[in-house]
Amino acid sequence: QVQLVESGGGLVQPGGSLRLSCAASGSIFSINAMGWYRQAPGKERELVASVASGGTTNYADSVKGRFTISRDNADNTVYLQMNSLKPEDTAVYYCNAHVTSPTYYTLIYWGQGTQVTVSS
Repeated sequence: QVQLVESGGGLVQPGGSLRLSCAASGSIFSINAMGWYRQAPGKERELVASVASGGTTNYADSVKGRFTISRDNADNTVYLQMNSLKPEDTAVYYCNAHVTSPTYYTLIYWGQGTQVTVSS
């Protein structure tokens, strides 16, 4: 089994910054793509950013230039640096990881979610 543990959410004023972390642990041979998604009340879950094992990144248009995704392959951790936060960034943020097990099965795992609230 694999566990993804997120941290770093909270309440921040508009224009502020937060950094989310997500650490993967368990039965891991390798991790391919890692990403962050978010879900606001009454809306569907959407991709925020993703990073491939080689470092290629992808961002939603709404966060380009404000958010930065990065990963530490040695620690199986993915980060999301969020700057210039807006009220519309308020959501529960989930990390996910495409994990290959030692028996070479690849499954997608999700974290439990962390609340980000942007409000004055």
